[in-house]
Amino acid sequence: MNFSKERPFLLVGAGRMGGAMLSGWMAEGIDPSAITVCDPRPSGEMEAFLKEKGIRHVTAVPDQMNAGIVLIAVKPQLMDVVLPGVRSAVSEDTLILSVAAGTPVSKFHAAFGDVPICRCMPNTPAMVKRGITAVYPTEKVSEDQKETVTKLLSAVGKVVWLDNEDQIDLVTGVSGSGPAYVFYLAEAMSEAGRAAGLPAELAHELAVATVCGAGELMHQSQEHPSVLRQNVTSPNGTTAAALDVLMHADGLQPVMSEAVAAAVKRARELAN
Repeated sequence: MNFSKERPFLLVGAGRMGGAMLSGWMAEGIDPSAITVCDPRPSGEMEAFLKEKGIRHVTAVPDQMNAGIVLIAVKPQLMDVVLPGVRSAVSEDTLILSVAAGTPVSKFHAAFGDVPICRCMPNTPAMVKRGITAVYPTEKVSEDQKETVTKLLSAVGKVVWLDNEDQIDLVTGVSGSGPAYVFYLAEAMSEAGRAAGLPAELAHELAVATVCGAGELMHQSQEHPSVLRQNVTSPNGTTAAALDVLMHADGLQPVMSEAVAAAVKRARELAN
């Protein structure tokens, strides 16, 4: 990979997403001495993790650092404050990775010049190594660097490559924000069970286990979700009755399409 103790991997921001990725890399056996974490206020849990693994932690980018890779994992609204402090660690062949929503490649070119950049859109299941990350590379990203990025991001889930930067906002609406849709589905199922007469605790347990189990079944199966749906739907049965409601013309699909469109619109607003 394109980093070492001499040209370290610099992780800027060790919050939920940065921390999840770091945990995945440690599990994959990446040398902790080749990683530096820059975060002025890490959580107590993260501080303990860094100490346990022997990962260097700094509150500001050290002088004379020449990073092989820089991963920017801070909130978009902090970019104007954070990026100038990272500039000294970036040389013309430093690979920049960003996992910040709504922050276009042009922002990093303005901060670092014409360096190789990969704009990434992960999601929070990366925390349990079941995420998916979409990556848009600029022209300067070499095949070797792409291979490095794939290896790094595969430690926390699947990796897909995008043809153009505009697709990042579309990905944000589907998979970036998508875990929250699934969590809300579990909430809605739980509440529906409670309203139907189940004890609230039992309705919650049934809903969460069902969403998790169905997700794992999709993950392990080679079948399309529509086929799996049909497999559990007996004609004129209970599931068919429920699906008549969910698949009605004003049912779940138009609501989901509207929700994804709203997320995409907001992602584009953030970019501007």
